[in-house]
Amino acid sequence: MSRQASKDTAAELAVRRLLHAAGLRYRVEYPVPGMARRRIDVAFTSVKVAVLIDGCFWHGCPEHATHPKANAEWWRQKLDRNMARDRETTEHLETLGWTVLRFWEHEAPEDVAQGIAAAVRRRKASPKRGGNR
Repeated sequence: MSRQASKDTAAELAVRRLLHAAGLRYRVEYPVPGMARRRIDVAFTSVKVAVLIDGCFWHGCPEHATHPKANAEWWRQKLDRNMARDRETTEHLETLGWTVLRFWEHEAPEDVAQGIAAAVRRRKASPKRGGNR
């Protein structure tokens, strides 16, 4: 498991390339304000849009998640904790006024990038953005 990419995954890189090509500028691996050791995959800090691209195995994708048979109980607890942490992070960011967008790694990068771009445009157009950071 140590060889599993935790950042700069193929899905993240594909989406970031499309966002950059569309003229959008963002921060990568941005710290979640007020939560140690948690990061936002792609952050648009000026409009408070947080993008998280979740791996199907690690985050419990309803379509593609697998359940290891060896040490099954330990893995079930580990993956349940990951999903609980995801919910906690999303709720925390929303409380701070961020728009949180979560996507699965199997989603088409073009669709993901279009959804992100639309959310960023909406936040830029909104009169109440909630500050810079």
